[in-house]
Amino acid sequence: MSDSDEKLRRLRTAPELPCPACGLPQEEARTPEHDLVRLEPALRVPAHVVPAERRWIELSDGRVTVYGVCPVDGAQQCRIEHVLVCPDQDLPDLWPWLTVVREETRRRAERRRATPELPEAG
Repeated sequence: MSDSDEKLRRLRTAPELPCPACGLPQEEARTPEHDLVRLEPALRVPAHVVPAERRWIELSDGRVTVYGVCPVDGAQQCRIEHVLVCPDQDLPDLWPWLTVVREETRRRAERRRATPELPEAG
């Protein structure tokens, strides 16, 4: 195996590290800028269902990059960060408008639970 083949193999073989929150494995991947990102192992999802800034596309050399092209090809697959599926971390604010709606829905639910039900007229 040549030296360049060995480097390519190492880039494509990402170590799995336990998540400090849930203990499940995360796959560590490098970006073209040599930053590290922790991805959900073995999970590829249709890119069109993931917000543009959260789509991680695998490059031919094993690195990953954010894929912000909109709209995406319907067949395009992407990777996502482990934090998006971690059961022990709060979901990041992907859509601020949805977070506002979610907070208002929570307040409505609390008000409804706090209001005693009236007996039905009969």
